[in-house]
Amino acid sequence: MKLKVKGITKDIIEQPIVGKVTFENGNKTTKNEILIIDREKNIDYSGFKSIIIKSMNKNSSINNNIPKVFVPYIDHLENDDIISIAPSGLINTLYKNNHTHNSMFVTDRCNSNCLMCSQPPKDKDDIDYLYNINMQLIPLLPKTVDQLGVTGGEPTLLGNKLLNIIDSFHSHLPDSHMHILSNGRVFAWKDYTKNLSTVNHSKLVFGIPLYSDYPLQHDYIVQAKDAFSQTVLGLHNLEKYGIKVEIRIVVHKQSIGRLYDLAKFIYKNLPFVSHIAIMGLEYVGYTPHNDKLLWIEPDEYIDVLSNTLFYLDHNNLHVSLYNTPLCLVPKYLWKFCRRSISDWKQIYLDECKLCTKNSECSGVFETSKRYSENIKAIT
Repeated sequence: MKLKVKGITKDIIEQPIVGKVTFENGNKTTKNEILIIDREKNIDYSGFKSIIIKSMNKNSSINNNIPKVFVPYIDHLENDDIISIAPSGLINTLYKNNHTHNSMFVTDRCNSNCLMCSQPPKDKDDIDYLYNINMQLIPLLPKTVDQLGVTGGEPTLLGNKLLNIIDSFHSHLPDSHMHILSNGRVFAWKDYTKNLSTVNHSKLVFGIPLYSDYPLQHDYIVQAKDAFSQTVLGLHNLEKYGIKVEIRIVVHKQSIGRLYDLAKFIYKNLPFVSHIAIMGLEYVGYTPHNDKLLWIEPDEYIDVLSNTLFYLDHNNLHVSLYNTPLCLVPKYLWKFCRRSISDWKQIYLDECKLCTKNSECSGVFETSKRYSENIKAIT
């Protein structure tokens, strides 16, 4: 799904504009609306934060005090979506009102460089810019939000700004859950973890990857020296201060060899984790460039996967299988499978059209550039 579109600005926009989408027949109820119109009319447009006009004609007669953006195609937006407009005219969708899965993006920067990263990090100074946008976003979120994800890059690189985001989220949405994807390395520093514990975090979970019980193997996969030691220490510090954690394991050729050993390590050393998500590979970002290092078909590792899932389950650890179509695993593993792919990038292939299990199946990533050759309809 398209989430960004480039428009042309008529007016100088000095700072990003964040607001809720409304259309010509919508009601202006606050000062936070961004109006989208097909063409200008002789009516009062005052009070809107900005106006998006479906046109490339910049000869607007609308009040010059209202920033305007011209873009011919913007049909992916709906009423009450939340967007930002950059000074460049880039219109970015921050929140889709009718979607189940929404995430807050906080930085492109990361202190790891994973072999299979789906969104390779960029060394750019974007933290303050995105922080400004996200702190405007949070008060606009509907009170009905069940869960919001936080992702990057590495969110903990925000330092205390991440704590401010968590605090603001729970202040505005005390009944909503927040799930933060992090490599967990910063939590090895006890002072930061202790400061995090002072924030209202009763509905906060950190999803943290661990790819091997063997330190050098984990460090190789994430391409960062001492990452294993920092992550494991960070996990224990999070537990010490009462912050919930989930372990995430992406399955590929480099991680599958020690998957069962990792399960035993988790049971013996990290029994406090709230959930373990074993995840199929998203074939995008670095993965196509590391194809020979990473790609493996599920039927090549089904025995170790089965043994791992049943070992964790038998030992009363909550475990799920993510991002894996039902047709790629035996029926006896279906009880572990989840429809985990975010709804805005979940698709079903032509082979799936006759399948009777689509409503229960994760489908595949629309973003992936390669899919298993063994996907077939279950009839």
